[in-house]
Amino acid sequence: MVFFLFKSHFNLSLSIVSKEGIVMDFLKNNCNGIALSLVIALPSFFLGEKFPIIGGPVFAILIGMILGNVIKQKDSFNSGIRFTSKKVLQYAVVLLGFGMNLEVVMQTGVQSLPIIVLTVLGALLIAYVVNRWLKLPSKIATLIGVGSSICGGSAIAATSPVIDADEEEVAQSISVIFLFNILAALLFPMLGKILGFSTTNGEVFGIFAGTAVNDTSSVTAAASTWDSLYNLGSQTLDKAVTVKLTRTLAIIPITIVLSLIRAKKSSSEGGERVSLLKVFPFFILFFLGASVITTIAIRSGIPSSAFYPMKYLSKFFIIMAMGAIGFSTDVIKLVKSGSKPILLGFICWVGITIITLTMQYAMNIW
Repeated sequence: MVFFLFKSHFNLSLSIVSKEGIVMDFLKNNCNGIALSLVIALPSFFLGEKFPIIGGPVFAILIGMILGNVIKQKDSFNSGIRFTSKKVLQYAVVLLGFGMNLEVVMQTGVQSLPIIVLTVLGALLIAYVVNRWLKLPSKIATLIGVGSSICGGSAIAATSPVIDADEEEVAQSISVIFLFNILAALLFPMLGKILGFSTTNGEVFGIFAGTAVNDTSSVTAAASTWDSLYNLGSQTLDKAVTVKLTRTLAIIPITIVLSLIRAKKSSSEGGERVSLLKVFPFFILFFLGASVITTIAIRSGIPSSAFYPMKYLSKFFIIMAMGAIGFSTDVIKLVKSGSKPILLGFICWVGITIITLTMQYAMNIW
């Protein structure tokens, strides 16, 4: 009996030591890179709050690029930087689910669903067709198409691990997307006025902002501007955010389809076969699970404000990952190859705007 107790205790001790060893190895290899990403993220987060039209991820990429050029000896940072740019980015997408009340989305987002479906499909088709002419790397074209059509940085965050995009491809795509986010937030309120959108309620411009602007911060900026201009309280903002949340759900089918395409392409090209299980975006299932938990909790009487910390943590994790991506990006290469991605982003942006306006007009919303 004593022997068995001693043996059990010995095995348990070995297990604990083994786990402690794994943790210590992880910290030893990744601590510097994660800490650097955190240092980049903190000022970027507050700058993003101060200047929402630009957003924290853009500040993080810029600061990361600057530090990447200043720090020459990067070996001690590389492992942690890779972990942050890949895994922390996936954790951010999962936490994003805690901001999704599926019941509200289904109740008030259904009206905009045909517009969302057509803009998503239209942008992806535009990206594919235009890229046959521009001949950009397919991963950059995919990320720009997905980022333009769904929800900017969050969509790129969800898609990049599925298609195995590297840091420079992600940085280029994010930079292009946020450039047109800023332009949309500045120009779309003026465009709405020129087109004769209703100024007595926020529905028309809310749907337009929620479907034609891709990142949450820029959607919020454009919708809030419209509310302020015409004293609408938060009518436009409420509608735009709901439409935007409905649009975010498109991440789920898009990432699954892309994982299937990657697995099939790898086997048809005769190279090393990539297992579907290896590329399948399981973190998207956790994102969906988080959305379901939020929906059930709110329906049970828990206030939505209880999930605000999760939403802010998701936002912070995205900023951390963007800082890591900026740090590992070759700035010279990015500048040299920058014109074609910008042109693709511009064409996608114009295409989405035209599709959105056409659909709103056809559905008698505008």
